[in-house]
Amino acid sequence: MAFSKENIRYTLNGILFVALFTIAAIQISEIGFIKKLAISPLIIGIVIGMFYANTLRSHIPKEWVPGIIFSSKQLLRFAIILYGFRITYQQIVEVGMAGLIVSALMLSTTFVLGWWLGVKVFKMDRDTSVLCASGSSVCGAAAVLATEPVLKAEPYKSAVAVGTVVLFGTIAMFTYPALFKSGLLDMDAATYGIYVGGTVHEVAQVVAAGGAIGGAAADNAVIVKMTRVMMIAPLLIVLGIVVAKSLKSESDADGKKLKITIPWFAVWFIVVAGINSMLAGFESIQPLIKEINALDTFLLTMAMTALGMETSVQKFKQAGLKPVLLALIMAIWLMVGGYFVTKWAVALFGA
Repeated sequence: MAFSKENIRYTLNGILFVALFTIAAIQISEIGFIKKLAISPLIIGIVIGMFYANTLRSHIPKEWVPGIIFSSKQLLRFAIILYGFRITYQQIVEVGMAGLIVSALMLSTTFVLGWWLGVKVFKMDRDTSVLCASGSSVCGAAAVLATEPVLKAEPYKSAVAVGTVVLFGTIAMFTYPALFKSGLLDMDAATYGIYVGGTVHEVAQVVAAGGAIGGAAADNAVIVKMTRVMMIAPLLIVLGIVVAKSLKSESDADGKKLKITIPWFAVWFIVVAGINSMLAGFESIQPLIKEINALDTFLLTMAMTALGMETSVQKFKQAGLKPVLLALIMAIWLMVGGYFVTKWAVALFGA
């Protein structure tokens, strides 16, 4: 047991080791040009974690490994719950029906498209396909992290999915503002914000792509994105039931019984978002919420760093180009399909 009387010291050493890497990741993310590129500490964390995994791993006591695994599993679930303090139900109301429809349609279609293409067309394993689909459809690296425990996927598969998010999310972050400024998008700033929030991968990338235009574009982009983030909870609950039922079918064939498990951390995420919604009007509590969000960023970065520490380059190579091609198709759908979905929704309900 990781926290038994004999092992707790080693486990805590492992957790502290991950925390030190996390501090470094956050400090690196604050460097001028990196901050300007909107590269989140989560991404930096997985990169330096992978660097450690493929260079210095053999020099660390194996007794520390349970602490690293604890950071990538249990701490992750707690961090996803705390993520609810970034969202309020008032934000959904504020952006209106157009933003809600764009978020729901782009999330669901991208997720289904990614899962189907990954498994049926590219013949990838289910876990890698679903992780890539969740990263593109919801909120990038954080969504991959949240989906991983539902699937009980191997760490390197999550790392592969995060890599695709970084690549195509970064491309989108620069491409969207350029298209808008060129006049090719044929939409006003408010509509552009809905388009960005409903289709760009990472929250940080949305902030950058919306902020490049400013005003209503920046505001709508963030609000629609956070609406999309909130939808990860029902997505994970449905995914948990689907995965459990598929496992149940396999166990029934073997004459065994399997109980369907609900990802309760996703349920608590919704509860925490509700609590945050009730506290939104109290200015005195906002500094505390800000501190909770800072702690949450630290814990998410710890989870991502620990995930990187469990990922070898050899396993990354095994995945090949298929996840990249899958992510490319999803990125094209998000950009092109998202454009027409946004125009349609705004024409019906207004920006």
